[in-house]
Amino acid sequence: MPPPKKRAARKLLSKHAWITLDGGFAARHCLVQDISDSGAKITLDEDTSQLPGVIRLAFARDSRTGRSCQVVWRRGKSAGIKFI
Repeated sequence: MPPPKKRAARKLLSKHAWITLDGGFAARHCLVQDISDSGAKITLDEDTSQLPGVIRLAFARDSRTGRSCQVVWRRGKSAGIKFI
């Protein structure tokens, strides 16, 4: 039987950031609620149901910075992302 997966420790953050869609053209403001080595929880001003499966998260508006992320869940204005 494989050992149970441990979830990476999350750190409360509440820091402003930007997500970038469509190859860097559609930057949207978000709030990073918490973060870990493997992912984060973000909150947007609008519903997250229209977010694509892959986005880029950055703490600066410059689209050349940040990390690629996979959206793993969406609930209202919040989403969970996994760093890829």
